[in-house]
Amino acid sequence: MKVVRLLILLAVLVGGLVVGSLNSDSIEVSLGFWALRTTSGIAIIVSLVLGTLLGGALVAAGVVIPLYARLRRANKALQVRDQAQVAAPIPNPFDGH
Repeated sequence: MKVVRLLILLAVLVGGLVVGSLNSDSIEVSLGFWALRTTSGIAIIVSLVLGTLLGGALVAAGVVIPLYARLRRANKALQVRDQAQVAAPIPNPFDGH
């Protein structure tokens, strides 16, 4: 599994290098109060990374965190139920009653 991760990392790195080298035109990104001069390849890579991070954060906030909350509630309910069953005496069918 580590070899597969290493190969994927290497492929992404090579892809980033190719995008950066093929897009070497100088651009200026104006943010209203600040201007950033960079190459178009770096701007493309940075925007892809920021988009990926923002998308992952939105998925985590919208899906993963609520599912963990439901799982915690379900585990607490299960523990309460198990404790209630342990506290109640179990009748013995062989005691003659």
